[in-house]
Parts: sequence; C-alpha cells; structure tokens
Amino acid sequence: MRVRLLGTAAGGGSPQWNCGCATCRAVRTNAHGTVPRSQSCVALSADGIRWFLLNASPDARIQIEGFEPLLPSAGNLRGTGVEGVLITNADLDHTLGLFQLREGPPLDIHATQGVRRALTEGLSLESVLSRYCGIVWHTPSISPAPLLYADGTPSGLLYEAFTLPGKPPRYMGTEAEPSDGDCVGYRFMDQATGGILVFLPDAAVLTEYVLTKMIDADVLLLDGTFWSENEMEQMGVGSTPAAKMGHLPVGGANGSLAQIASLPISRRIFMHINNTNPMLLADSPERAAVEAAGCEVGFDGMELMI
Repeated sequence: MRVRLLGTAAGGGSPQWNCGCATCRAVRTNAHGTVPRSQSCVALSADGIRWFLLNASPDARIQIEGFEPLLPSAGNLRGTGVEGVLITNADLDHTLGLFQLREGPPLDIHATQGVRRALTEGLSLESVLSRYCGIVWHTPSISPAPLLYADGTPSGLLYEAFTLPGKPPRYMGTEAEPSDGDCVGYRFMDQATGGILVFLPDAAVLTEYVLTKMIDADVLLLDGTFWSENEMEQMGVGSTPAAKMGHLPVGGANGSLAQIASLPISRRIFMHINNTNPMLLADSPERAAVEAAGCEVGFDGMELMI
C-alpha cells in the first residue's frame, strides 16, 4: 500500500489566510523550521496507479496538481488516477473539494448515512453534482470488505469504517441531532502485504473500542489539531476549547500523545494540525515531546509504503 499525505493542516491551512499568530508568522518568514501545509487530505493506492482520496479538502485542485499519479496519464486529454473518495465527516475542510471534482466522471463517494445527509441537506452536494458529474454513493462497511474501483473490480485493499464520537457539522445548525455516523475512522489492509493503515483525522476521545482498531496497525494517521485544550484562547485567536470542537489535544497527561506512546505501532503520525499548534515549530518543546515519544509530525508530500 502506497500512501501520500497531500495535506496535513486543519481547516484554513498553515498559515491561515487571516491569522497573524506566532506560528503562522513563523511559516510566512520561514522561521523555526516551519513549512506551509495545505488542508488535510490523503491518497492511497495498492498499485501506485489507481488511487483513493481520504477526504476532499478545499485545496484538492492544487494537491492533485502536485502529485503526478493523480493527473491524466500520458497521451490522454482528460483523466485522473482518482477512483473514489472516502469521507470521515461532513466538515467543510473535508468535503469542499468534492465540488472541485465535478469536471470528471461520476464521483464515487464512500460516506455514512449521517455524512451523506449533511452533505445533501446542508451543502446541496447531490443537487449540484447531479448537474455535472453525478455521484455514486457507497455506504462503508463496518467490517472488513473489499474496496472496489469505480468499475467494480477489487483494488487489493480491504477497508472498514468505525464510529467515533462526533456531531453534525456547524452548517447544519444547533438543532441537528447527533448520530452514530457523524464521524468515522477508517482501517485499511493491503491484501498482498498484510499492511494496515488506520486513518483518524478527527478524534474527540480515544475510547477502548477505538484503541482496539488501531493497536495492530503498521501506520496510524491521527488527529493533531490542537496541542492543548484552550489553545485558541492562549494564542489570542478564539475562545472555543478543543473538546467543544471535537478534538482531543495532543499534549497533557490525558492527551493523545500519552495514550498512543506505548502502542506497538511502527509509525504514529499526527496530521490535521491547526495553524495555532506549537508542534508545527521544529524547534519547539512540543515537537521535541512528540519525537521523544517515537511519534512524528506529518508534512505535505510525506510518503509511506505499508
């Protein structure tokens, strides 16, 4: 299984266009070992030719342009290596890129009923794309099942979705009732190598159930949105705590770093990192803590073979 991190930032990217926090300023001035990051998206493939996107960020066009296997193959006027998109939740930073894929063939989208409902009712995705490429919806299996290419043939990957604590996206309004399918993680297995990838860009809490899904993974891609619970307030750019936004902080005694540090996973990589998170600074104590625990901070263009 070949994996490419197309984007590793949370919503807004890093730097965020209207943010002047210390971390964003460091990125703009190339200070403290920072690098720009586009919004969270991953591509994976069993054969290196046909690919699936994990979420579709608002930066999808530039991410596709920056990765040749997703572009039209030599001699073709139109085409793409993208076979389908698997959505973890209906947040804007995970789904706005779907509109950018309208120029292609019918778009295969794997999403729970809750995510599909939010995209259809809240963003009118189905109504809009029906006038362009159209959508082929797939409800992801809750047990290992073949991940199929758009033509129905097997990709060589098995996949399953597992429920995470979550809530409907903000654009659905406060009256929207939470459901079990508002947020999921994905688990992939390469049938040829046995390699396992777990994808969790949004995690409000790491329950025992969630830990069982990741414990035997070769690679874990995990929510790295915030370092601390009150990071937005501490940085002077907001007041909403991490928990209320649906993210478990990386740092602290009960943070995700402490919970995964001892798991027997070969590579544990944080992504979906907010522009305020100090672990984006290569020379920060927070980055040192991540690396001391044997974990990594993902970056755009990072590639993995599993």
